[in-house]
Amino acid sequence: MSKIIVLIGAPGAGKGTQARLLEERRGIPQISTGDMFREMKNDDTPLAKEVQTIMSSGKLISDDLTFQIVKNKTSREKKSYILDGFPRTAVQAEMLETLAKEQSREIQAIEVNISKKELMQRLTGRRSCPVCGEIYNIYSKPSKQENVCDFHPATQLTHRADDNEESVSTRLATYEEQTKPLLDYYEKTKRLEKVSGEGDLEQIYREIDGLI
Repeated sequence: MSKIIVLIGAPGAGKGTQARLLEERRGIPQISTGDMFREMKNDDTPLAKEVQTIMSSGKLISDDLTFQIVKNKTSREKKSYILDGFPRTAVQAEMLETLAKEQSREIQAIEVNISKKELMQRLTGRRSCPVCGEIYNIYSKPSKQENVCDFHPATQLTHRADDNEESVSTRLATYEEQTKPLLDYYEKTKRLEKVSGEGDLEQIYREIDGLI
């Protein structure tokens, strides 16, 4: 039976990076709610404007709204896929159970753990190139020339408005409050595996790959 692989982790834990590696190396499609929401940043629809307002406040998108976006996106997938950013709550997990049955897939949950201090540095230090999307970090992965993309020297790096200490603290607090029941949910159903999100990128990948 094909799987819905649920990667769980706080914003900045690296689950998106690992999902992309699994997609590149194993051919398992990555369905990222974060990517879907970011694609809406420049849209002018009522739904997009609602998403933009919620994201700028540092809060999470509602369960019903997120589920509808995920359901529409995953309905086009034929085999196993990775969910990055959904479910975030026990309520969303129940919604996913229904979707898994409809799609004849089993669910596997993997939590990527990381310390709050490391998360704060990863998020507040994050910079990106508006041309190619390359991600940098002023603490751990700075560009060769300050605030300029390595691949597009004429391009200044951008800093997301919600990647400041206040918004990040709000996002982490909201994540911890809403996600604990989700972890408990998968723990009780014996479908939760855990890996450390700190350290060597390849080692983290090998651990996740081994679980899958």
